Amino acid sequence: MPNLRYSALVLLGSVYALILGVVGLLVGGVLLLLRPALRLGLSQRLGGLPRQQPGCVWVHGASMGEAQAGASLLLALSSLGLRSFGSAVTKTGYEVLKRIAPAIPSSLAPLDHPVCVARALARVRPSALVLIETELWPSLILVAISRSIPVRIASGRLSDRSFSRYRRMRWWVQPIMRRLDGVAARSQLDADRFAALGVPADRICVLGDLKLDPTVVRAHLATDLVRATSSLPILVAGSTHPSEERAALDALTACEAAGQEVALVIAPRHLERLDDVVRTIRATGRRLHLRSELAGQRLANGDVLLLDSIGELAALYAAASVAFVGGTLAEVGGHNLLEPLFEGCPVVFGPHFQNVRESANLAEQSGAGICVESAAKLAEVVVALMADPKDCREKGFAAKRFLESHRGSALRVATWISDGLGGGLGDLGDLGEEERKPS
Repeated sequence: MPNLRYSALVLLGSVYALILGVVGLLVGGVLLLLRPALRLGLSQRLGGLPRQQPGCVWVHGASMGEAQAGASLLLALSSLGLRSFGSAVTKTGYEVLKRIAPAIPSSLAPLDHPVCVARALARVRPSALVLIETELWPSLILVAISRSIPVRIASGRLSDRSFSRYRRMRWWVQPIMRRLDGVAARSQLDADRFAALGVPADRICVLGDLKLDPTVVRAHLATDLVRATSSLPILVAGSTHPSEERAALDALTACEAAGQEVALVIAPRHLERLDDVVRTIRATGRRLHLRSELAGQRLANGDVLLLDSIGELAALYAAASVAFVGGTLAEVGGHNLLEPLFEGCPVVFGPHFQNVRESANLAEQSGAGICVESAAKLAEVVVALMADPKDCREKGFAAKRFLESHRGSALRVATWISDGLGGGLGDLGDLGEEERKPS
């Protein structure tokens, strides 16, 4: 029966590879023609990762948030004397890895195609593959397992949407989940969900959220931004989606109606939406500043600064009086609610936080996280917070101290990985000796 299950898994991988090969050639070729930006790092996308000495721990994330969590883990692994290698799907994620952990080799991730990941694994030659949160790439996992490379998930999470989708595809997901060497879940809810999808219970533990471990590299506000934001209280609307910029602008209007002097900073989640956001702001008649064209100007009451740069949002949270985190009024599921709190800034968020449920709970427990059900309530709460800047800042600092007590996940996960390497991390359960041999 074990051999039959393994053969089914190999067959599944072969079918997946065939389908992906045909579709990948067609779709990939068209995308490369239409979107030149995708050609950046093409060699790495095709598996040409920097060659590494055998035995490193490969830590893989997706975009900026997962890469930052991965960087915390890379630094923790390094502190334990383990060699590691990092990768990210997006260019911004890769830049985060280089900024936070410059001494640790990293690259863009290969495409999730069997040929690309096989080439990448042959060049990195890891002792283990660690995927951050929910990076369940079928080809990467299956090819790693076929080469007896243990695969673990760190800071594992399954949002309501992901869990529902995977349950519907359980016939396909379960064989992969059963081959995972281990899952370090963020919370007991996440652990239960991984178990329900087929990960053996004795391979699951709860070690916390890597995003609760800010990296040692702290954000510093550029001189021109310090000058721009130093004259009056600032409301920062971060990681916004369509309709949420309008909600932030309405909150600014409500502050003015209450006699408060406030300026607004908007940081869209996706920079390709900048033109639409500019039109939304200009339709209000407000004075708009682009971060790229700031040129030493100071924000005045009612002004709006549009952040068209990458990597400066955390530092702006530190300069803000109040933050609103997007993806929560829009039905997206939420983004990093804890980033403002780590900078001592109270955070307001909408009702759609299912992707960051644990963070939302911690934010509310800290006393400086407030959930609102609508854009109108957002405006009301922002006005109330801005009415007492001193109390607002004290709440932010108290929340920062509260989160300090929840740190330590990176070291716990790194130790879990290290112990696994020392104790036979590559135990793949019921595989026969022949099946343990690298292909």
